[in-house]
Amino acid sequence: MADLSLTSPAFEDGERIPREHGYTEANTNPPLDIDGVPGDALSLALVVDDPDAEEPAGKVWDHWVVWNVAPDTEHIPEGWSAEDVSEGQNDYGETGWGGPNPPEREHTYRFLLYALDTKLGLSPNATKDDLYDAAGGHVLDKAKLHGTYAP
Repeated sequence: MADLSLTSPAFEDGERIPREHGYTEANTNPPLDIDGVPGDALSLALVVDDPDAEEPAGKVWDHWVVWNVAPDTEHIPEGWSAEDVSEGQNDYGETGWGGPNPPEREHTYRFLLYALDTKLGLSPNATKDDLYDAAGGHVLDKAKLHGTYAP
């Protein structure tokens, strides 16, 4: 197992995500750095969700679903226009990044990175559940980054 890691130059693990990345602000993804991808990985997948939304929304809220990221990707820039990858549907009913927008209190957001031994053939309107179903049995390594955001 490689030591896959996911970090951000914009915030430390467990710290606040800068305001401009929020849904009602500039709504751009924060920059991300990737390291330790296993040599036999054929693609990366990234999911950003909000488990704290379970109480107000009745479900874990999905903010970003991305797959078929090249395994040699070391940096995802802020406001990434993911032209060479596939993005699925977030819970705003949109494709691509949908930033944090907690209704009543600070929430903790999970940035989940997966190194896969395959490329995924999902449709553009695929959801996080579709991604997880397709990636089942293909995960070589995973990494997590947490960030908080308050209204």
